[in-house]
Amino acid sequence: MRVTFIHADGKGRTEAEAEPGSILLDVAQAHLMPLEGTCEGQMACSTCHVIVDRQDFDRLPEASEMEEDMLDLAAGVRRTSRLSCQIVLTEELDGLTVHIPAESRNMQRSR
Repeated sequence: MRVTFIHADGKGRTEAEAEPGSILLDVAQAHLMPLEGTCEGQMACSTCHVIVDRQDFDRLPEASEMEEDMLDLAAGVRRTSRLSCQIVLTEELDGLTVHIPAESRNMQRSR
């Protein structure tokens, strides 16, 4: 299945192939997207925040209340914001497009 990442500058894009059942954060990191995922998918941070393309947002399961609470801590949140650690890729999500927020930082790369 295919996932498209729109870079924070809005100009670049990365096309990624992923297996169904993959976690979006893992796919993003494997393709060098600047998503830190400090808590390793435990929903204790918001460093894997992405903005899902409007046309794709309704294809996702609803965010849990805990995810919504964590998104309140993320910079640049929009109506279609989600935590990439909480998106399990399924065949129904083939062609998903997500935007990397301009405010994202990857502390692992700045060491």
